[in-house]
Amino acid sequence: MNTDEREVILSGECRWGNPFERTDVLTIDQVLAAARARLRRLSPDEAYEAMVKTGAILVDTRPEGQRAIEGSIAGALVVERNVLEWRLDPASSARLPVATDHDIHVIVFCSEGYSSSLAAISLQDVGLHRATDMIGGFQEWKATGLPIVPPSKTS
Repeated sequence: MNTDEREVILSGECRWGNPFERTDVLTIDQVLAAARARLRRLSPDEAYEAMVKTGAILVDTRPEGQRAIEGSIAGALVVERNVLEWRLDPASSARLPVATDHDIHVIVFCSEGYSSSLAAISLQDVGLHRATDMIGGFQEWKATGLPIVPPSKTS
C-alpha cells in the first residue's frame, strides 16, 4: 500500500464514499416511528381485555433478571427477545405449542414499550399479521393498577 492509498483509507474516502456520511441510514428513533406506524398499539387496559375476553397471547420479552426485579404479569407467556420469532413462527421447527397458525393474536410487551414495538413488527414480518405491542410496557401496566405478580425476593 502506498502513501496515497493509506491517506484515502484513513480519510474514509474509499470508492464507496465516506462510510461516516451515509444518507441512507436511519436513526433508532426513525426505525421505531416507522414500526409504530404499522401497528395498532394497545393500552394496558386494552391488552388486558384482549387477553381475558378473546384469548390474545400476552408475550413478555424481558430478560429473566428484569422480570425478577420488576415483577411479572400472570398468564403472560415468557419468550425472551432473542428467540421470539423462532418460538412464535408457526413454520419454525422451534415453535411453541401456542404458535398454531399465522392468525394468533400476540401482544408483545417489554419494560417500557420500546423494544416491544420492534419485536411486534418482526413478528408481523414472519406472517403473524395480528401481532402488536402494549403502550408503556410492564411499567404502564403496573402504573394502571392492573394485576401483577410481585418481584421475586432474593437473599
